[in-house]
This record gives sequence, structure tokens and C-alpha cells, in this order.
Amino acid sequence: MKEYNKELANLGNVEILGFTGTIESIPKTLEQIDNIRNSCCDVGIIQLMNADAIASKIHLQHGIIHAMNAFERKGNLANDLGIEILLRTSGQRQISKAFDILGLKEGEMNIAVVMIDCPDYFIDELSCIFTRNDAVLEADESILMNLYNIPEKELKTIHITDILIDKTSKLIVDQ
Repeated sequence: MKEYNKELANLGNVEILGFTGTIESIPKTLEQIDNIRNSCCDVGIIQLMNADAIASKIHLQHGIIHAMNAFERKGNLANDLGIEILLRTSGQRQISKAFDILGLKEGEMNIAVVMIDCPDYFIDELSCIFTRNDAVLEADESILMNLYNIPEKELKTIHITDILIDKTSKLIVDQ
């Protein structure tokens, strides 16, 4: 798994953060995020997703790398890198299924944030909306088993992070 970290380390423009917060309205929350992004520039990406559907930071790093590689080789499934990250991380080919798994939900939730090409002060801006908590990026096997339909028998032989990384990798093979 160190190869994923090494590969991502070469991409100094990527930040992965965990937060907790209350989403009262998904459109209003997304508008707040767009306002943060647009306050500086409109080229950066801030992608929010359900952290409960993330097996680890490594799982998310793997999804990011595959999404970036997909754009580089013109094999992307979505027209937006943020959406491609959702697809790759969730191991889904359909955007609606990826949003069912990794999309924001109204109410209290754990949130994973991927920032690409964003200035560091965006972290402070996000911290005004949500509470920083990187612990939400750690796996809750029972939630992940249900979300991804992983049999308990499989978990006895393969770590949950590796199972989900494998789902991401299979998207390339299936293309």
C-alpha cells in the first residue's frame, strides 16, 4: 500500500481532510463550498463526500489517483474530476450509485473532503462550516459491509481497505 502514498506524495496539490457537521440543506452547503472556491479562483476542486463510506485515507487516495489517471488517459467516466473521484472511490460506474454511497445527506454526518489545487486557508474556511476531525476517515467495518455488500467471510481473509481498493481497480479492467 505504500506505493499509493508515494504516488500521492508526488501530487503536492491534494489535501484529504475529515470533518463532522450538520448538513441542513445540500444545495446551500454546496453553495457555501462554491463560494469558498470562487473567493480565490475557480480552478480548484473541493469535493465533499460521506466519510462513513471511506475505508481509510489510503482508500480515498487510491480513488483520487485512479480518477486523475482516468482523466490523463481519457478514460474518465464523468466530465468533472470531483465526480470521477466519487465514482472511483465508490467502485461504481454509475454516478447515481456513487452518490447513493458517497454523497452528502441532510443531518449530522461525517464528511471527507478532497481539495485539489486549493490554497491552505480553505481549510480554515471549511472549519468555519464544519468541525475538523480526521478520525472520521477510519473504517467502520459494519457500515462498509452494508454499503458495499461485503460478506463477513471475505473480511476474514482480506482487510476492508484492500477490498474497496480492489473495487476501484476493477473499474479499469471493466473499461
